[in-house]
Amino acid sequence: MHPEDAEQIIQCLAGDAEAFGALIKRYQAAVYATAFYYVGRYGAAEDVSQEAFWSAYRNLCSLKDHNRFGPWLRGITTRKAANWLRRHIARVQQETPVPRRWTLSIEDARRGPDEALRIAERQEQLHEAIDALPDRYRLPVVLRYMQELSYEEIARFTGDTPDEIRAILHRALGQLRGILAQRNISEVDFPWRRAGK
Repeated sequence: MHPEDAEQIIQCLAGDAEAFGALIKRYQAAVYATAFYYVGRYGAAEDVSQEAFWSAYRNLCSLKDHNRFGPWLRGITTRKAANWLRRHIARVQQETPVPRRWTLSIEDARRGPDEALRIAERQEQLHEAIDALPDRYRLPVVLRYMQELSYEEIARFTGDTPDEIRAILHRALGQLRGILAQRNISEVDFPWRRAGK
């Protein structure tokens, strides 16, 4: 929970649209990551994110506990993503999935196309391993290691405490390591290695 959420919600309900802009800025990475996690398409994730924020803005007066804005927004985002999938299921089933885009560091790009291919393959292996995790673990892993959100930011969005997020991520990493070991995949350059885990 973020102490400023309640203040900004009160300001927004009093007619200050800029206060809602501050909430958008605070939660945009988590909302987009959640939307993308469910719909798997960049443009669709942007659409779902916009719909989620618009719905939150329109329905802000229905939020009873202003300190629970993050979990409330997460619920809106997941419902909007589910609605998007229902509306587009026929098209999604017929499409060939678009390969995921991963950001390469300047150092990786300088190493050439072979290194870029190796990194892309590693990222795909990681994403498949994350997909094999239980539902409860996936979103915190994506938010922490792919979006690089802090424990506090994740907790604010999910409604868990930072200590609960640490525990979830600890268990998730144990399972991820087991999945990777079963598949004979080294975890040497996966994101939690860079994060000091």
